[in-house]
Amino acid sequence: QVQLVESGGGLVQAGGSLRLSCAASGSIFSINYMGWYRQAPGKQREFVARIIGGGTTNYADSLKGRFTISRDNAKNTVYLQMSSLKPEDTAAYYCNAEVIATSRALAIFWGQGTQVTVSS
Repeated sequence: QVQLVESGGGLVQAGGSLRLSCAASGSIFSINYMGWYRQAPGKQREFVARIIGGGTTNYADSLKGRFTISRDNAKNTVYLQMSSLKPEDTAAYYCNAEVIATSRALAIFWGQGTQVTVSS
């Protein structure tokens, strides 16, 4: 089995920065991509960013320029650097990853989420 564990969430004032981390562990052969989604209260989960194994990144259009995704392949860890945070960025942030397990089975896994709260 594969586990994703997020960390780095918290309370920050508007205009501030936070860096989220997500570490994957378990029966991992390789990881195709890792990414971030977020879900605000009463809203649907939305895409934030994704980084593919070769380093290609994708971002939600509305977040380009403020959020940066990066990855440490050796540690199976993905990071989300968030800057110029706004109250509307308040949400639970979830990490996901498309993993090829040691069994060669392919599956997408999700973390438990980390809360980010931006105060005005």
